[in-house]
Amino acid sequence: MAEVATIGRTYHIHLVRLYGFCFDSAVKALVYEFMESGSLDKYLFNHNLSIEWPKLYEIAVGTAKGIRYLHEECEQKIIHYDIKPGNVLLDANFSPKVADFGLAKLCNRDASHVTNTGARGTPGYAAPEMWTPLPLTHKCDVYSFGMLLFEILGRRRNLDFRNNESQEWFPIWVWERYEQGQLQSVASVYGIKDRDREKAERICQVALWCVQYKPEMRPEMGMVVRMLEGEEEIMKSPNPFEHMALRDAYFSSSTDSVTTSTTKLSSLTRLPIYLGGRRSAAVN
Repeated sequence: MAEVATIGRTYHIHLVRLYGFCFDSAVKALVYEFMESGSLDKYLFNHNLSIEWPKLYEIAVGTAKGIRYLHEECEQKIIHYDIKPGNVLLDANFSPKVADFGLAKLCNRDASHVTNTGARGTPGYAAPEMWTPLPLTHKCDVYSFGMLLFEILGRRRNLDFRNNESQEWFPIWVWERYEQGQLQSVASVYGIKDRDREKAERICQVALWCVQYKPEMRPEMGMVVRMLEGEEEIMKSPNPFEHMALRDAYFSSSTDSVTTSTTKLSSLTRLPIYLGGRRSAAVN
């Protein structure tokens, strides 16, 4: 019923269309338009399926426009709370539509915050403030969209816990290349052709702005769309992971008396403490 109350109020080319529902003791169902190509995640994370880069860029922009509509163009602002590739559905022409409004919440346009009644969203995509009792804003969707942009860019999960090998968190890897002025190398590593590199670099820069640790530092989705489409100059991003460096420094200073061999942590220690929804998730 929460989903009916939210998506039933909307109509946008980049939001999945709800045709009807059944809510009785025997049957509970939502009837949506049929999305022939399924969800975005199966194309990003399955080596047997793929989408050409220009179409991935269009999917990124279309998804941003859908979220912009929720935040800025509805009569009541809608916070989705669970933006991720699995909730971006694709039609026969691979046009994206945001779906799954089961966690979404309506709020008045003049409300700056929404009371957080419990952890929402998916670990790895949920903004850090989602795991605290602090009030939330629509900027948590901006953060999640930034994480989605990183996965579109790399056509891989930001971190795959099924992989037993130690690995670096992809957003930090991108930030380090950006900080070193080597953003073009990101496109090279992931096989993005020269003609598409400008758009790929733009996605990198926008993603870094979207995942800023402080919600007030993240852009509005209208600004995100304009930056993605090249209509707005993208200023240099501050380090969105500075808080993690401070935490690592704390861990380092706490273990000075322990030998190097026993204090060496895998690269997983560089993950945000909220990644798994548990404050211990940062330490391997």
